[in-house]
Order: sequence, then C-alpha cells, then structure tokens
Amino acid sequence: MAQEFSKGDHVSWKSHGGEAEGTVQKKITEETEAAGRTVKASADEPQYEVKSEKSGGTAVHKPGALHKD
Repeated sequence: MAQEFSKGDHVSWKSHGGEAEGTVQKKITEETEAAGRTVKASADEPQYEVKSEKSGGTAVHKPGALHKD
C-alpha cells in the first residue's frame, strides 16, 4: 500500500532540476482539475497536490513519487 500524506506534511520529489521540496496542500480522491490539468484520482488511488517551496507553484503527484521529510 502506498504511503499516506496529510495536509501540511513536508515532502520532496524528483523534479526536472533535481529534487524539489514543498508542502502537501490536499489529498485528491476523485477526478478533478488541479495544477492546470485533469487529475484522474480515486479513493483507491489518491494523488496529492503539493506547493513547491522554491517556485510557489502547485503540482499533483502520486504517493509513490513523494517522500516525507
């Protein structure tokens, strides 16, 4: 089972320029528009919206791509 994250968790993930860090904003459990794209998430396969510390932008990642710091 994939790791669970909560709003406010500090996480890191691999990015184009190496490793990025940020904060979990919310858990997404249904298909929705987030971070400028359609996110195909479900209760069984959630995704997480994170805010980058460096850019201030948001992105959506699957739990396997995130690492809790």
